Amino acid sequence: MYKLFIRPILFLFDPEKVHHFTFSVLKFIFKIPLKGKVIKKIFEVKNKKLERTLFGLTFKNPVGLAAGFDKNAMLFDEFSNFGFGFVEIGTVTPKPQSGNPKKRLFRLIEDKAIINRMGFNNDGVKVIVERLKKRNSEIIIGGNIGKNKITPNENAVDDYLICFKALFDVVDYFVVNVSSPNTPNLRALQDKEPLTNLLNSLQEENNKKENSKPILLKIAPDLTDEQLLDIIDIVSITKIAGVVATNTTILREGLQSDKKNETGGLSGKPVAKRSTEVIRFLAKNSNKSFPIIGVGGIYSAKDAQEKLDAGADLIQLFSGFIYEGPSLVKKINKSL
Repeated sequence: MYKLFIRPILFLFDPEKVHHFTFSVLKFIFKIPLKGKVIKKIFEVKNKKLERTLFGLTFKNPVGLAAGFDKNAMLFDEFSNFGFGFVEIGTVTPKPQSGNPKKRLFRLIEDKAIINRMGFNNDGVKVIVERLKKRNSEIIIGGNIGKNKITPNENAVDDYLICFKALFDVVDYFVVNVSSPNTPNLRALQDKEPLTNLLNSLQEENNKKENSKPILLKIAPDLTDEQLLDIIDIVSITKIAGVVATNTTILREGLQSDKKNETGGLSGKPVAKRSTEVIRFLAKNSNKSFPIIGVGGIYSAKDAQEKLDAGADLIQLFSGFIYEGPSLVKKINKSL
């Protein structure tokens, strides 16, 4: 139904406007008594075999919603009804920011892909914390954190610490985003020295807590093998919980769409192969010494299985959820 009737209509309009419209519609639908239970009954797959226990958390299934979809923590409870095992909100920054100028989100339909140059547009950590305090479901929530655009890299640690401290009591795990291509110079923080310093600073704060929270690192698919080996070393040195592989790519090889030259991060089918390669490289060269969340180009149960076979412990959907619809979550979980 989604691909035959709903998607063709939604794809007639600007992607960012459709995103906000869809959120408004879902918010309205879930206010109708019992509607959430009906949707949950349709999409949720319950089976003990789907459970995964990682870094001290038990996920009811391994399929999550990737960061960037519900960046302002508007619908995390509602998305739990679509069968997700976890939802990652953000990227969240200390201060609210509007992001890059519009138009900044593009569908590449021929390539089953999306290009975005959003630029960490979000309502700021204070507002998002208040929304998360109202959580009504048992869905596991990840908090994806970043820095404000105006913050120079030498002060980036301060921004990440602000977000970490503010979100600590309202999320279940953290993801450090230093791999978005849409904030100037952010990816420079992936270099070994600044990244080690950043993660050590967060872990130092984490260790002050009575019950520490898992911290993961989200990396770009564009890293070289040498840089990926550095990532493995950094995970070992800083003792963070794991890695999210991967973010969007700046490469444009093999694209057919006339929008292929838009600047920003490319997600969807074209990043699937490289994402899986990165997962496999990390798993093999680390002797599977840390958990990996696999994300990038998952449009079917087969795609999901490829990520898991490569070494991912959990997976996340973004572009596939847009192109294939909510039934994709159910299809993957039933297959697993």
